[in-house]
Amino acid sequence: MRIQLFTDAWTPQINGVVTTLSTTKRILETRGHEVNVVSPDRFITYPCPTYREIRLPLNPAWRMRSLIEEFGAEAIHIATEGPIGWTARHYCVKNKIPFSTSFHTRFPEYVKARLGIPRRWIYRMLRNFHWPSGSTMVPTPSVIENLKSRGFRNLALWGRGVDLTQFQPISSEQKLFGQNRPVLLYVGRVAIEKNLDAFFKLKTEGTKVVVGDGPMLEHYRKTWPQVIFTGAKKGKELAHHYASADVFVFPSRTDTFGLVMLEALACGIPVAAFPVEGPIDVIQDPSVGVLNENLQTAVDKALKLNPKQ
Repeated sequence: MRIQLFTDAWTPQINGVVTTLSTTKRILETRGHEVNVVSPDRFITYPCPTYREIRLPLNPAWRMRSLIEEFGAEAIHIATEGPIGWTARHYCVKNKIPFSTSFHTRFPEYVKARLGIPRRWIYRMLRNFHWPSGSTMVPTPSVIENLKSRGFRNLALWGRGVDLTQFQPISSEQKLFGQNRPVLLYVGRVAIEKNLDAFFKLKTEGTKVVVGDGPMLEHYRKTWPQVIFTGAKKGKELAHHYASADVFVFPSRTDTFGLVMLEALACGIPVAAFPVEGPIDVIQDPSVGVLNENLQTAVDKALKLNPKQ
């Protein structure tokens, strides 16, 4: 099939959405499909307010018609609710072209954390965005139930996975970060909605490591000088960082899934997190992680799951 994917999140961004979409594209292509990605690199862009690492397209409407008509897709998927997503949606609705969408990010919680705008206003906007979609794909059953309760329809489960040839355990001799154990690791965007202060305030002795970039990186580097900030990592280097840790700490309360938890588990590292959407769907086996409203308790118990501790 000729498949056209519209997304406001794409490389060189590094996040769960980009990882999911780029992996999906690669797998579809290995199965013989042709995937055409319409992302910000097709347009003149400007930096997103409060998050300059993300580039937003300037007036994507002027090229949308030609991009859609020239490719002649047999299936259209609109992955994000940003400027590209809204413009593609408008064109498809106007021209009665069927399409699917996906729900990757809890923007209402992010906007509430950053700007204080009530969540119900943003959920209303998102419900309107996804309403004409033939299928709105979401990552977990708990997200399906949440969106159903808010009036969303045509919801379908779209699971996640990781490459086990890349993410796998390593020997103790190969581990990074020296002998000051245990090593508590966080991987992901360094942004206010990720609730990283809960991670930094943990009283566990040892080493705290943050892998990732984001708008709060320099602020946190100055505020928490005892924490190791490595910046973003990819591929085998990222996997090496996971496998070198003793526990993976996921402090976010706003993620729809948390692909990083799967990556950590694949490297043999237990997970400590809050019992919220995302973690409650990923950490269902008590032998691989601990969920607790007290993150310190979750970390202490998760460390006991690691045979090296």
